[in-house]
Amino acid sequence: MENKRALGSKYEDLAVAYLEELGFEILERNYRTRFGEIDIIAREYVEEKVFHRTIGSDYLCFIEVKYRSSNGSGTPFDAINYHKMRQISRCALHFLRENRISDNQSMRFDVIGIQGDCGIELIRNAFPFSG
Repeated sequence: MENKRALGSKYEDLAVAYLEELGFEILERNYRTRFGEIDIIAREYVEEKVFHRTIGSDYLCFIEVKYRSSNGSGTPFDAINYHKMRQISRCALHFLRENRISDNQSMRFDVIGIQGDCGIELIRNAFPFSG
């Protein structure tokens, strides 16, 4: 049986491969601060049509990866509570300051849920900044 760290790494690898398939650029993995950890920090470029014009947006994404082997203890997304949102938000703020990233940078908090053999799901903009 794998320990929790090895199991976590295995599913984070799966999440990274999934994100790269979707076109994300992976910037950091397991970013640690005194406030906690962010599993993946990535950049996604999104093009949107607005009034017959194509507008591109560059998002800095702070991504939490959650795995559940079964629904017995809820879905992976059920594990993201206010405390976890606040911890990730504080780590994100630290990352922005440490890397001198502008306050104008579009950013969002995403969650990847992996449920047993049921597959992988990405929720973009899963929660707001919780400072």
